[in-house]
Amino acid sequence: MKTTLSRRDFLKIGALGLAGLAFRPSYDFGELQDGENLARVAITSVSVYSKPDENSKILFQRYRDEIVNIYYEEISDAEPKYNPLWYRVWGGYIHSAHMQRVQVKLNPIQTQLGANPHIAEITVPYSQCYLHRTDQEWLPIYRLYYESAHWVVGTLVRSDGSIWYRIKDEMLMEDNLDYYVPAEHVRFVGLDELTPIHPEVPAAKKHVDVSLTKQQLTAYEGDQVVLQTKISSGLHYHPEGKLAWDTPTGTFHVQSKMPSKHMGGGELTDDLEAYIIPGVPWTSFFEPVNGVAFHGTYWHNNFGVPMSHGCVNMRTSEAKWLFRWLTPEADPNEMSTIGYGTRVEVFND
Repeated sequence: MKTTLSRRDFLKIGALGLAGLAFRPSYDFGELQDGENLARVAITSVSVYSKPDENSKILFQRYRDEIVNIYYEEISDAEPKYNPLWYRVWGGYIHSAHMQRVQVKLNPIQTQLGANPHIAEITVPYSQCYLHRTDQEWLPIYRLYYESAHWVVGTLVRSDGSIWYRIKDEMLMEDNLDYYVPAEHVRFVGLDELTPIHPEVPAAKKHVDVSLTKQQLTAYEGDQVVLQTKISSGLHYHPEGKLAWDTPTGTFHVQSKMPSKHMGGGELTDDLEAYIIPGVPWTSFFEPVNGVAFHGTYWHNNFGVPMSHGCVNMRTSEAKWLFRWLTPEADPNEMSTIGYGTRVEVFND
């Protein structure tokens, strides 16, 4: 049974205890640790086809968060033309658009964390997190996904000896609702991964072009291209017939940077279909009216096609590179860095 509570509802029942909300042990993916070619289903379901062609026979379905082994990748000249990458899996072929390539890496546990929060990444396909009252009272809420980024602010040792990290979520800070994940699922990001890229280049010489027509981002230092990649901008339509989610065009400047950002709703729920996206990694906001940003993306692999609610979706590794390259320089100990930064041009061409 799915559980969904507003933060206010949770605080009300918290005074009465969480009796009946049983703790479920974490899944450590131990049998998958040596897997080199794994992918997670990142949508409600995907079809397994008889051929790498969306017009071929559908054989069966795989469902959200199932982990599949990829035998090999295949570039198909069949449909869909916009993204020709398919995965050969057991029983047939899955199109790559809604599959996240993942790994299983269990990490050494750090128990002495110091006073500052630490940015960290999830290194398993997914990790179930919980709100906690006592050792017998745990409320399952979000799943945290591979490559998502989070602020670790403490540890907790359960009566069974397992160690869990306490996560600070900026959307839940007002009510002081931290949650917990198994410590071995989390890798601390080293300071060497957070240092600015090319800080010697004058800030005025850095700029970013985003072509919505080409679904392409290009970063420049003067006239020299230092990054060019496919992105996914806002959808041109809303699936429920509401206003479109187009990415706004114009000239902007980066205004704030957050290594981790909770997007979507703030309900406390274990509903996997809810539009709640905690830990969006390497987020650089450049448009203040609608809160449009560059950020890493762990919920699709369909770059080159509009997919977002207005932001500029990027591969997580490239969003991380851009985060470090853009100005203002981010403070590695702060959840948000604010400043007038790199110029961004968004256009149709």
